[in-house]
Amino acid sequence: MSTESSPLTHSISLPNKQSEPVQIVAASGVSHSDFWSAIDSSLFKQWLHSLQSETGVLADGTMALRQVLIQGVDMFGKRIGFLKFKADIFDKETGKKIPGIVFARGPAVAVLILLESEGETYAVLTEQARVPVGRIILELPAGMLDDDKGDFVGTAVREVEEEIGIKLNLEDMVDLTAFLDSSTGCKVFPSGGGCDEEISIFLYRGHVDKEIITQLQGKETGLREHGELIKVRLVPYKKLWRTTADCKVLVAVALLEMATKEGLLPPLAT
Repeated sequence: MSTESSPLTHSISLPNKQSEPVQIVAASGVSHSDFWSAIDSSLFKQWLHSLQSETGVLADGTMALRQVLIQGVDMFGKRIGFLKFKADIFDKETGKKIPGIVFARGPAVAVLILLESEGETYAVLTEQARVPVGRIILELPAGMLDDDKGDFVGTAVREVEEEIGIKLNLEDMVDLTAFLDSSTGCKVFPSGGGCDEEISIFLYRGHVDKEIITQLQGKETGLREHGELIKVRLVPYKKLWRTTADCKVLVAVALLEMATKEGLLPPLAT
């Protein structure tokens, strides 16, 4: 007699034109609690919502979602931080399946901080070890949203305080991604072929004494208890675009330059 247990499954119905229910299945090794946490998570619910949105994959009824295989769950304390699953979505006309491996981590924010001092403008970056790419990377201060409330500006300010050690005023933040056409969702998708991450990029501009520039350069910050071993690096803005391969930096520069060219930026606060 076989001792293998039946896989965990759950059926859901989507409120769009798709008539067949969608089967949610747990891969081998996914626990009962992780499986149901994944289904109930904001990451999974948001992905389903995006599929059915006005510009979503399932919006025009030519494609159908038949099954989702939950493959992995990484918890950040009591909440899901990362979710890995495989979605079987088929083109109804050809019957062909489209690529559907998903690494879900949800929305995030990044901040381009520009500090002017004695006629030179500096960008404030963080230097961190990034294990997935096996490199030390210079990048914008950034972080994931911790909840479902969508407090992008507040999260951006908190991330800067944690990673850089300076406090920014909420009212001085400019959402650069808000200048994008509304059809884009006013977010940036850095790796849409495999990850659901969408990033809002903010700008902060300020004037400081040269002493502040010196104090920030090389400063060690971050939440050490969370493994954030961060050093602050300041780079002249005119050299920023060729200093790092971080896509958040390059997108921020492009958005800032075009917004400036078209006169979209609000005046700098005194």
